[in-house]
Amino acid sequence: MKNIDFAPVLAGLVLLAVWEGLTRLLQVPPVILPPPSAIGTALVERGPLLLPAAGVTMGLALTALAISIGLGTLVALIFARIPFLERSFGPYALVLQATPIVAIAPLVIIWTGIENPRRAILILAVIVAVFPVLTSALAGLKAVDPGLDRLFRLHKATSAQRFLRLELPTAAPFLLAGMKTAAGLSLVGVVVAEFVAGTGATGGLSWRLVEAGNRLETATMFAALFLLALMGLALHAILSLIERHVRT
Repeated sequence: MKNIDFAPVLAGLVLLAVWEGLTRLLQVPPVILPPPSAIGTALVERGPLLLPAAGVTMGLALTALAISIGLGTLVALIFARIPFLERSFGPYALVLQATPIVAIAPLVIIWTGIENPRRAILILAVIVAVFPVLTSALAGLKAVDPGLDRLFRLHKATSAQRFLRLELPTAAPFLLAGMKTAAGLSLVGVVVAEFVAGTGATGGLSWRLVEAGNRLETATMFAALFLLALMGLALHAILSLIERHVRT
């Protein structure tokens, strides 16, 4: 209990109380800004609809994160082993990273087929999330102590032994930091891709947001946003816990 910081909880409660008080005092229309109590009510009443949609979005985000970790780590290993490939293709990776996802989403949707929105959403989410993993893993692999690397080679260690006993332990903290960033980006990528896809075929939370917005159900929109924020915090907390265990 001594390690728990209650300051964010207290600050959040104060903000919610001020929000509730001001919306009621100023008689703000609920369609513009509903009070927290109305959002809580919407969360309970619309929970049977929002929670399954949140599960779909979370599943897509986790799948995109897993693919991003595997792909980013693999490409980082290739770049670390063959610097020529890093010099050749690294700039193109940066160009793709700098390209807004909403600009390439229509192309990806066309290429994968409009009837396969889930595949397009996964591809777009991976494009967003893979680069933090790639850059962090590559930085970790380059941080290997040259003296230790020479020592391993002197003792005729195989490539697999050097990777498992030297490179991976060195790169792990860097990789986990990249994974924490990628976790949030994978969720953002799924949400944005669902919006751009413009279809409810996946049944994700973004589509529920669109439905609520079309019906001017602002409290339901805030409830969906609350679930998205909760999922992002959960992903960050899990990866932070893993990072602490690795560092210790």
